[in-house]
This record gives sequence, structure tokens and C-alpha cells, in this order.
Amino acid sequence: MAEFDKLHTGEIYDPGDPEIMREQTFCLERLYEFNSIRPMEAYKRNALLKVMFAEVGEGCYIEPPLHANWGGRHVHFGNNVYANFGLTLVDDTHIYVGDNVMFGPNVTVATAAHPVCPELRLRALQYNAPVNIGKNVWIGAGALILPGVTIGENSVIGAGSVVTRDIPANVVAVGNPCRVMREISERDREYYFRDKRIDPSLF
Repeated sequence: MAEFDKLHTGEIYDPGDPEIMREQTFCLERLYEFNSIRPMEAYKRNALLKVMFAEVGEGCYIEPPLHANWGGRHVHFGNNVYANFGLTLVDDTHIYVGDNVMFGPNVTVATAAHPVCPELRLRALQYNAPVNIGKNVWIGAGALILPGVTIGENSVIGAGSVVTRDIPANVVAVGNPCRVMREISERDREYYFRDKRIDPSLF
């Protein structure tokens, strides 16, 4: 099997393979173009995303700079995804993001990892595992999502969290390693920050 074909199988492979490097460099050229577009020409960024990403829905917005190993080639965005500045997508294999997901500043979503075995790391070998982020998830600033993780819909990942394991739907999860702190409850329909009440007319 060619090294390029191992990107999505979970097998160990050589990321320095010439075919991989050639394809990856082509994707990075587009990413460079995306990050170089002037703010007044945001429409050009939106059009380019549809070329760069595997899938991108309607109403998506990414604040530059965007960092991505494959320029988004293996990234699947639903509708109305918002990413604040500094999003890093280590998209060596697939990253699936549902509708209405929000990324805070400087979030990293990683699919690539390296064997712990020192002899294999000396050869810079790696393997990949996909990441799945459900609908309506909010990922706080500086969070890190590790390879193979699934985050259930409606959940909130606290700022600075390191998500090493799956997170269920409808919870608030924080920490390093990230753990469920509590379920999203009726109180969250009454208060939005500490003792500040939500205006009922917003519903």
C-alpha cells in the first residue's frame, strides 16, 4: 500500500513521502492565499474555502490566520460554523464539524500523532485518527482536541481544556485532561453569566 493511502486508515506511515509532500504543498499554497486576502475582500475567502475544504456549508466564517496541515483538504464543516482567529486544524485525516459550531481563539484540532516508541519517532513516522465535533458545540479559547476524539452535540468545552477522550452531548466539560463538569440544565436558560439573567424575550 502506498504511503499516501495510509492517511485515513490509522496505520503508521511516513509523512515525508514524496507523493504526500507534493499534494500537501499544493494545499498549503491555497492556505497561504486564504490568509493573504485583504479584510475588505472577505468574499474571496468564502469562495476559496469551498475549494480548500472537503466540505463547507453555508454561512461559515473563519477569522484569519487559519493554520492547517493540508489547508482544509480533509475538513468537513456544516452550516454556520464560526472560527475566531488562530484556528489550527491538523487535518492529516478527516475532521468533521457539525452545524453552528463555534471555535474560540487559538483552538487546535489535531488528527495526527506519533508512536511513543523512540525508534519509530526517530524516523518521524506518524498515524492519524479522525475527530468528530457535533452540532452546536462551543469550544473555548485555547482548547486542544486530540486525535480520535468525538464531542457530542450542544456541549461546551472550557477554555484551555485538553480533550483526550470522547465528551458526551449536552454537557459542560473543562480541564486538563478535559472532564465533564456538569450537564447543561434549565438554569442555563435563566442565567448566561454568573448572576446575570437572560432576557426572556430572547427565546
